[in-house]
Amino acid sequence: MHRLMTADTYVANDPAAMAGHFAQRFHALAGNVERVIQGKRDSVELALICLFSEGHLLLEDVPGTGKTTLARSLAASVEASWRRVQFTPDLLPSDITGVSIFNQGANSFEFHPGPVFANIVLADEINRASPKTQAALLEVMEERQVTVDAVPHLVPRPFMVVATQNPVDMDGTYPLPEAQLDRFLMRISMGYPDHAAEVAVLRGMPTGPRIETLPVVARSQDVSWMIEFATRVHVADPMYDYVVAVVAGTRRSPDVRLGASPRASVALLRAARVRAVAAGRHYVVPEDVKALAAPVLAHRLLLTSEAELRGQTAAQVVGEVLAATPVPQA
Repeated sequence: MHRLMTADTYVANDPAAMAGHFAQRFHALAGNVERVIQGKRDSVELALICLFSEGHLLLEDVPGTGKTTLARSLAASVEASWRRVQFTPDLLPSDITGVSIFNQGANSFEFHPGPVFANIVLADEINRASPKTQAALLEVMEERQVTVDAVPHLVPRPFMVVATQNPVDMDGTYPLPEAQLDRFLMRISMGYPDHAAEVAVLRGMPTGPRIETLPVVARSQDVSWMIEFATRVHVADPMYDYVVAVVAGTRRSPDVRLGASPRASVALLRAARVRAVAAGRHYVVPEDVKALAAPVLAHRLLLTSEAELRGQTAAQVVGEVLAATPVPQA
């Protein structure tokens, strides 16, 4: 029955019960992805929060830690179209967005959509493409449309870009500019699995669960409902003040030369709403903001040269800001 109802109906009927239903579906999705991605529950849940926040995810880690596998497992778990683009130095913007081709029979130009016209787009090793090609994603990541020959073309919803990059091998790469980084809701690292998880991976080869065999846990209607319902999660007035205070604190930090923008405030609140309802609550609490502050804000900060020389990281700055910002009381 839940697939036939709207978010307005849910809120009007019983928001607490519907939050519980959201949490059940959310954790079923996480468990399904974990059949392939062993021992990375936090990363899996952050990726799902991005999906239901209608945000984009940047996975930054060394090779072999499961970045691409996470993106593919997520796409396989939901009833959604997905495309993979391997970014290389010779990749052109039209290879991503599409191109208009003249049809002699119809005597007109026809638009042939590129791989960006999918629900989940995997941009593999995004920093290996030229800045011109990277910039082809700027419009679609923010406005959910592609403009070709002055004609806008809407991409399907939900729409999510999952980009990966290797921070170690920098030869032949082009670092993402600040404007591009700001388009990503979160940047996370997978990290190496613990001993037990890595042993489980070895034991499961070659007969263990594969991405191709993962069942679809959420249909497109479910995903649409969950996205819409998350936008209705209650946020008390003190929580709005708290989010803005945390983001503004990054701008005042002496270790930061460029703090988080108002877009970061919007992103942090959107993600906090999803985390709240994923926990079975229909309201946001300060712990939701604290848990997501580093993944949402750290990649948007530019540190001073002095801070970098001291070995300071953006995540540490976010932690210091959280510690210095008064938490609203219930």
